[in-house]
Amino acid sequence: MEPMEPEQGPGEVYQRRIASRFAAFDQDGDGTISREDFSTAAKRVLAEFDVSFRSDRGQALADGAEAFWQGMAGIADIDGDQKVSREEFAGGAVKRLHDHPERFAEIARPFLHAVLAIATTPADVERALLALGITPVGAAVGARTLPTVASGSVDEEQAVTAFARYFMTE
Repeated sequence: MEPMEPEQGPGEVYQRRIASRFAAFDQDGDGTISREDFSTAAKRVLAEFDVSFRSDRGQALADGAEAFWQGMAGIADIDGDQKVSREEFAGGAVKRLHDHPERFAEIARPFLHAVLAIATTPADVERALLALGITPVGAAVGARTLPTVASGSVDEEQAVTAFARYFMTE
């Protein structure tokens, strides 16, 4: 008989989720979230869909990534070093936005709008999530549960809400 894993309490599950969400933002794996991580995220999506950085869609994604970084830094960069540590993320962004995920949705909206202009269908969103380093299971579940509009495109408003809920709730 195999030993059973100890049951995890709500605090441990929450901390594991925070670590996972933090890792999704920390594109270079250096233990902090920075402007460069948001720029890297944009470049990965552009490369996955063979969209030029200099195109309108490429510039919109770069601008959206910068806006997202500015919003995140404004909420979570407590020490002003232009980097968000895991502690700042968990203590700043998550705690401040936990009860108000709509605030997170607003700072993420320009980036998500630009991503959805490139990755329009759930299958495309799955590709984008994989390019961003989300696990295959997480990317598949996340993308396949997104509502679509009549054209088959992902419903942007619902995607923004789902993204905020994923990152900012326990």
